[in-house]
Amino acid sequence: MTILIAHRGASGYVPEHTLCSVAFAYGLGADFIEQDIVLSKDNHPIVLHDIHLDQVTNVAEIYPDRKRIDDHWYAIDFLLAELKQLRVHERGLMDNSGPVYPKRFPYKLGRFEIPTLQEEIDLIKGLNQSTGKNVGIYPEIKKPAWHRQEGADITQFTLEVLTKNNYQTIADNIYLQCFDSSELKRVKDQFKSTLPLIQLIGKNSWRESTDDYDKMISEQGCREIANYAVGIGPALDLLFITSSVDNTIVPSRLSIYAKNYNLMMHPFTFRKDSFPLVFATYQEMIAWFANELNVDGLFTDFVDVTQELLAASKE
Repeated sequence: MTILIAHRGASGYVPEHTLCSVAFAYGLGADFIEQDIVLSKDNHPIVLHDIHLDQVTNVAEIYPDRKRIDDHWYAIDFLLAELKQLRVHERGLMDNSGPVYPKRFPYKLGRFEIPTLQEEIDLIKGLNQSTGKNVGIYPEIKKPAWHRQEGADITQFTLEVLTKNNYQTIADNIYLQCFDSSELKRVKDQFKSTLPLIQLIGKNSWRESTDDYDKMISEQGCREIANYAVGIGPALDLLFITSSVDNTIVPSRLSIYAKNYNLMMHPFTFRKDSFPLVFATYQEMIAWFANELNVDGLFTDFVDVTQELLAASKE
């Protein structure tokens, strides 16, 4: 079975990481719903993809004088009560000249706010009770080393919320992910956590951590990951290559190493409006990952469409 992870909620339809996005993803049939975690100034874990607020809120209008010297507004510079005054909107380009995805929810429309991790958990658990389903959570600890430089231990505060809500093992329908391998090892060794951990793997150019992802995708890298994590969450284009012989799409060495070391594969991000052009259609891509690669899960902005295509690929 391939699980469907709602990437930032139903982000293909409504602004990412809002409670509306969570509820919509739940209704569309997600198995897990993702929460990217950063901290407020008063150490509340909030659900926000970036450490700064610029691209998804009206912070420049509400707090014009609170940006740092690099022209960014950082969540950690604001108390939770202040963050709650902001309005979340569809993700914009870096220069805020327009939306990243013009055909999605209208840019800067609506009255959405930044939720806390606790608020998202309350909503998901409430819906689990009222529907009889058991949808899981999939939090990501964002930039732990950067948070420490700011004097805050994001991992400690995140784990406190998870423990308070009885998320302790894989049986509780949770995965905890991070790009920083040192932090995942810290979760396991220092905090003695039994949570199932997922090592995210990106590109070195993204500067998500000090890890060398080129080494991480090697056989030795996967062997080391297997010592502390149950799986990997790689950028999807790390799992295939195009054959130089006949131009066909074939599994990458990373996918082979992951299977050899019994690591789950939860690649990101599957978007029907933005996918690698080596695949003729979104349907072809979903079928290849499900049937040829047999991945364990997919992060997607479009749970419903991806679910339908997964089912069709098995017929």
